Amino acid sequence: MKPEVRIGVVDSGHAHEQARFVAGGRRFCLSDDGLDELPLTHDLLGHGSAVCGAILSRAPEVRLCVAQVFDQRGVTSPLQIAAALRWLGEQGVRVINLSLGVRQDRPILHDAVADLVAAGVLVCASSPAQGEPVFPASYPGVIRVTGDARCREREWSWLDSSQADFGAAVNIAGRSGASLGCAAFSGHLASMLTEQPELSNVELIEQMRERAPYHGIERKVGL
Repeated sequence: MKPEVRIGVVDSGHAHEQARFVAGGRRFCLSDDGLDELPLTHDLLGHGSAVCGAILSRAPEVRLCVAQVFDQRGVTSPLQIAAALRWLGEQGVRVINLSLGVRQDRPILHDAVADLVAAGVLVCASSPAQGEPVFPASYPGVIRVTGDARCREREWSWLDSSQADFGAAVNIAGRSGASLGCAAFSGHLASMLTEQPELSNVELIEQMRERAPYHGIERKVGL
């Protein structure tokens, strides 16, 4: 029997029908005293549900640990994200999906990510295809992922660009963007881990590079 593969998701929650795939969950919200850690609530945004769906459609055998950090307005903070990451680090996750990004580099977020990377957790974070860098995608050791319109549902790309390391399907469940590309790629990683759980992080990423149908960024040629 293969060991259980756990994937961490930092987002707005999960859909009701996805509950059977969820091994654990916590909600992290700001309070007058700093930060509260509470039970999960309904996903009011739907973004987390789409992210979980993108992962599960590619790796239905994994179990999710869901950290809810967005409120009903779609707003979060580095403090909430960092607390979610530290909690996920205690849940035995192999991969963490962060389909989000903040513009400001914050020490509390940097340190939480660095601890996970040092512990051998693969951290995947969305990165825009163009524009200024975001965090945590820009931190050392993080796998930067964006959307790639060339990729179909079961495909991904090795971009190796200044913006992103990998790309994956950009349109999922009526939503699009780098955040969904990141979720799709995390699903591909999770799928490979369910097949070969003995792979080290280095071996896993090397296989993802070798098996990518597309290498390099898409270049448009004028007539």
